[in-house]
Amino acid sequence: MVHKYNLLDRNIVLDVNSGSVHIVDDTAYDVLGFFENLPLEDMVLRLADKHSEASVREAYAELSELKAEGLLFTEDNFGKIAYEQHRKPVVKALCLHIAHACNLKCRYCFAEDGTYHQNRALMSAEVGKQAIDFLIKNSGNRRNLEIDFFGGEPLMNFDVVKEIVEYARTEEAKHDKNFRFTITTNGLLLDDEKISYINENMHNVVLSLDGRKEVNDAMRLKYNGGGSYDDIVDKFVEFASSRNQTDYYVRGTFTKHNLDFAKDVLHLADLGFKQISVEPVVAPDCADYAITNADLPAVFAEYENLAKKIVEERKNGNWFNFFHFMIDLTGGPCVVKRVAGCGAGIEYLAVTPEGDLYPCHQFVGDSVFLMGNVAEGLNNEPLPEDFSRCNVYAKPECEDCFAKFYCSGGCAANAHQLNGSIFKPYEIGCDMQRKRVECALAIKAAQA
Repeated sequence: MVHKYNLLDRNIVLDVNSGSVHIVDDTAYDVLGFFENLPLEDMVLRLADKHSEASVREAYAELSELKAEGLLFTEDNFGKIAYEQHRKPVVKALCLHIAHACNLKCRYCFAEDGTYHQNRALMSAEVGKQAIDFLIKNSGNRRNLEIDFFGGEPLMNFDVVKEIVEYARTEEAKHDKNFRFTITTNGLLLDDEKISYINENMHNVVLSLDGRKEVNDAMRLKYNGGGSYDDIVDKFVEFASSRNQTDYYVRGTFTKHNLDFAKDVLHLADLGFKQISVEPVVAPDCADYAITNADLPAVFAEYENLAKKIVEERKNGNWFNFFHFMIDLTGGPCVVKRVAGCGAGIEYLAVTPEGDLYPCHQFVGDSVFLMGNVAEGLNNEPLPEDFSRCNVYAKPECEDCFAKFYCSGGCAANAHQLNGSIFKPYEIGCDMQRKRVECALAIKAAQA
């Protein structure tokens, strides 16, 4: 499968199965449109009004050489790997819901003010330690393990966070394991002491901020109804600087109300942030802030506008990363990850304050997806099997999609939320992902 398009004044060709990316001239771009369907002589005639016979023949020869080298029109050999790869439930990461409580009332929050449609609750140190024990026990021979402290707002239960970290460190040497910790925060409770502790103990940090003050404060509200921007922005700027602008990202959400979200990305860059993620909200059409099919042309245009701005900024020496445009053409995820994705329900599980296990944080609270408890282990055998089969080859919608090995079939939670099945991708999300892949490759091409 080959995908070709023009962006940032370049003709870009992606060979889907090999991952090869080519920048071609206009003649080769037009020849590609007929390459597999017409004999060379017919191509010469068909393109005579645009290109000389010599240029068509030269382009055809060059494209034929790339095909012979396995860089164009390559066969898909990943399907066999997908079905032969038995993904045993070796757990490598847990998302600890350290607090089912929050000090913000974000309008778009899928977790309903951090409670996940349940009672407000804080995880105890005992449950947290049981989660560490569960992860060690179920991680097999894997040495590097990950713990994400999530909420709600994790800083509302920060003493327990520290207890869990301390306990995990005491268990590392006993079991030949290495823990890496991540924490997500809205920043309201950040202070110098917490920043210092996090910098010493957390491998990565996610700082929640939507962008411009008016955008952030329209959605990320305090309980008194006021916005949160002024309370957190200076602390986040200081925090990012204290981490030398690495091992963190500031993460925002854009909605129907700010389809000009490139301005929010650039605002965050102007504040000095170098690691930025502003992601589309996922919501049913009935929500006034939901992104619908009617909004997609504006979203696509804005992604292209952002790609152009990023190229310009980097030429001027202002380098920052936009998470959704980061793409590795030399290595990247292994084949299994490209085919099957994040590992939710198999390698990655979420833990509630009570110790209940779910496939990931977005499934928490849905009893259908309850998989067990850290004290007792996994007991819902069909679920891991379902998630192990959830790959791009189990989804007909992915078959002819050029971006399938970059999104791995999309988010299972979004698919379930919007379509009622982890095997039916969220279509609007797919459309936006395709555009992001095009932009990411175009940025690479512009910098080549």
